[in-house]
Amino acid sequence: MKSEDTPFEGGPMDGRVLPVLLGITGHPPKTYRIPVPAPDGGPPTVLVYRRVPRGRSTLTGLTARWKYLYDPTGRAGDGPRWPWSKRPARPDATPEGKPDDADG
Repeated sequence: MKSEDTPFEGGPMDGRVLPVLLGITGHPPKTYRIPVPAPDGGPPTVLVYRRVPRGRSTLTGLTARWKYLYDPTGRAGDGPRWPWSKRPARPDATPEGKPDDADG
């Protein structure tokens, strides 16, 4: 399998470069999770890093490579977005069918 040396920014892995396996499309995974064992033998802490573009190619304008940024929230990814699935409501969105209070 192919791998690519990918830099990590933020969090405990800041400044480190690790070889990350590439998928079928030639891209590293969108989320990279690193389990860190607890010193007292408890459940491990999981560090979550999200893939972001490192830069753009000047010739084609496409993403040349990727890097990982630390996500301190550690929340799970959104997962695949299927057209037939209902998307979760945003907390700041006005509920459907109800007028906004600012309208009077």
